[in-house]
Amino acid sequence: MKRARLLVLNAALGSLDYKVPEKMSVELGSVVVAPLGPRQVLGIVWEPEKFPDVDIPESKLRPLLEVLPVPPLKPSLRRLIEWTADYYCAPLASVARMSLSSGGALKGSGSITEYRLSGGLPERMTPQREQAMELLASEQATIRELAEIAGVSEGVLRGLVSQGVLEPVEVDIDRPYRRADPDHDQPELSVEQREVADRLVEAVKARTFAPFLLDGVTGSGKTETYFEAVAETLRQGQQVLVLLPEIALTEAFLRRFEDRFGTPPLTWHSSLKQTERRRAWKAIADGPAKSNAQVVVGARSALFLPYADLGLIVVDEAHEISFKQGEGVRYNARDVAVMRARFEQHPVLLASATPALESLQMAESGIYEKLELPSRFGGAQLPSIATINLTEEKPERGRWLAPRLVEALEERLDRGEQSLLFLNRRGYAPLTLCRNCGYRFQCPNCSAWLVEHRFSNRLACHHCGHETAPPATCPECGEPDCLVACGPGVERIADEVREILPEARVAVVTSDTLNSPEKAAEFVAMAEARAIDVIVGTQLVTKGFHFPELTLVGVVDADLGLEGGDLRAAERTYQQIAQVAGRAGRGAKPGEVMIQTRHPEAAVIAALADGDRDAFYAAETEARRDAGAPPFGRWAAIIVSSEDEAEAKEAANRIGGARPDLPDIAILGPAPAPLSLLRGRYRYRLLINARRSAEVQKVIREWLGALQFPNGVRVSVDIDPYSFV
Repeated sequence: MKRARLLVLNAALGSLDYKVPEKMSVELGSVVVAPLGPRQVLGIVWEPEKFPDVDIPESKLRPLLEVLPVPPLKPSLRRLIEWTADYYCAPLASVARMSLSSGGALKGSGSITEYRLSGGLPERMTPQREQAMELLASEQATIRELAEIAGVSEGVLRGLVSQGVLEPVEVDIDRPYRRADPDHDQPELSVEQREVADRLVEAVKARTFAPFLLDGVTGSGKTETYFEAVAETLRQGQQVLVLLPEIALTEAFLRRFEDRFGTPPLTWHSSLKQTERRRAWKAIADGPAKSNAQVVVGARSALFLPYADLGLIVVDEAHEISFKQGEGVRYNARDVAVMRARFEQHPVLLASATPALESLQMAESGIYEKLELPSRFGGAQLPSIATINLTEEKPERGRWLAPRLVEALEERLDRGEQSLLFLNRRGYAPLTLCRNCGYRFQCPNCSAWLVEHRFSNRLACHHCGHETAPPATCPECGEPDCLVACGPGVERIADEVREILPEARVAVVTSDTLNSPEKAAEFVAMAEARAIDVIVGTQLVTKGFHFPELTLVGVVDADLGLEGGDLRAAERTYQQIAQVAGRAGRGAKPGEVMIQTRHPEAAVIAALADGDRDAFYAAETEARRDAGAPPFGRWAAIIVSSEDEAEAKEAANRIGGARPDLPDIAILGPAPAPLSLLRGRYRYRLLINARRSAEVQKVIREWLGALQFPNGVRVSVDIDPYSFV
């Protein structure tokens, strides 16, 4: 190759041509460094025919500077990057950048200094040094990591280094991982599980594209079942990717994985340290034979990593909306996972107890093969479900739990069993106002109220992260000690439980309290050790956790998810409540679920109470069909924003005024977004509703491509949107 066309990792630049120096070996997919003016830029050697031809004589081309010491991106990954950019109307460079998400790994091999106990003793023993030496007996890591493990400052450990108690060890950053053993601890599966597992193993052996939907009730043993497909993929010498929706679920999963395969898998998520990301990225790219990078468990970003030989993808809790990226490249990892499996030619499994309507429709139409686990493992029974009509069974004044639910909590505490209360609202109260003048505390950057968090004594915006301390006096009228909390959040419910059951040990589980894998692991350990009596949590507790002693689930406000402008509100509410209900009675003891609602007659609440999922999905399917909504039609959103409100409105009106008039596409808006101010930017939205046959992406590209906008205006496209704020 004497001339190379690069996809430069800058969305504004597109592709550029360069000369390949004589002694440089370059191939399609190579990651290279190229000059651009006085700067150096990263690029990927791409197929020239994928970009418009440029007529630049070879004599005018600048030479490439360096080929980086990483494997070239495979053709299948390049096709996935192209498909994702095309489908989600995103710049090709923005998608490609997600595959090169560890800058350190691109530099090649290297080493770092880690430390371990030498066997010596310090000149003077202090409580912190004693604690460190006790907790680090079998550990080797960097000073920073050891400090976290030991719960002491880095200064304490550096003192131990200076006295020779901790000794340095040079470690190859790219050292191999421990190898997983597919036959380490094979479980006894039920007949139903074995049938499903055998079908998945057969698909893995076939080494061809095969999409599956695993529809199994909560507690049916879906994880243990698909572990058999993971084991077969390992026997074939290939890699496995398991996508999880929440970082908090990772620790419980890792333990189950290690029990089955004898070693933990690689993890990939935002909490990894840079050295961990570098090691994992390099190992994944080098492949299982060289690095033992066999199984990767990660968040949605793990989907674009450059796997050397991928043989299976599992999307666990595949209905979860957190698989949909909300900013940048707004892709849905569930759907992109299916496309990656298609390009790589291997099976993909979507697992859920409450599949998305789109996934069920794909199974109904025969595109996905549906596998079912209709009963709980080991004879455990699904919980009984009852509704509490809050218009008739009212909580005491100033409280949020109805008498019948309080009585059930007391019974569980007396019996030594655990309970879970679910309310999908973080903080203490969603609104804080002045009882004297009615002033409401609003975020200065967003059109949203500040939420009171009493644990941290802050007022916080859940959209932009703005925080402030609660003032001593009202900023409007100056009245002291006048702030009043309106409505409940999980912290307020936890306080109520402590008042009602003062002897109960209460844990609040939200993204604020379980914000790292370590904290999640600590919570799981405490719950399993029965050191917690009542768990109060948000949607984080609705999935993945398995506590055999948890026999009561109370849904504090089932109507909450039905409010607002979410076009999938009914489906999402059903999924959340069905999932949290599935935490009850997973062991030998029967479970009970109580749903507090003001609308027991609502279709979604009635279906939950009757345990009639099929009736709910059938009714929701017909409603979607009539409305031309997904999966029978298509949605796309255009979001216009600017720091100048008039500029945002004018740009949105220009887009609306240039709308195409097509028979198979309806365009609504522009209108101010429900969250009209977000992070200091004013926002307008247009919603596109199209028939499935419409070429929505082509229409949007041609429509917006003909318009020019001021530099301060951002125009974002969201294909298949899940957020409508």
